[in-house]
Amino acid sequence: MTNNLSFLRIALIVIFLVHSLTGMFNNGINNFGNLYLNQVGFAPVGLPLAWAVKLSHVALAISLFTDKYLKATTFITIFILVAGIFMIHLREGWFVVGGGRNGVEFNFLLIMALLTIVYPDALKKKGIG
Repeated sequence: MTNNLSFLRIALIVIFLVHSLTGMFNNGINNFGNLYLNQVGFAPVGLPLAWAVKLSHVALAISLFTDKYLKATTFITIFILVAGIFMIHLREGWFVVGGGRNGVEFNFLLIMALLTIVYPDALKKKGIG
């Protein structure tokens, strides 16, 4: 972690590790694979796909820590987050809590945070930042 976004990196590492590791130990990944992904058309690969998603989040956390393969793991994760928006969260609206439930705002924030890590000066080049 070599840039001025270290606090953001730490927050993302914690979020993706806790989200992934919890699901590995509380049967959440198995439930997501079998009870959701398989039911919406991914059978018979719903369970392996659910595990791949969570393992990719662990890989992202490691990449955020080591700065290795960061663009690859970031774009895989962004793809997964966008898929989650369209498959699950969009029909719930924008808000995660408050004005709604289970909406897209947290995924949107994660995507923007990941893009900020990978392209920290992107908006400065456009005169925005």
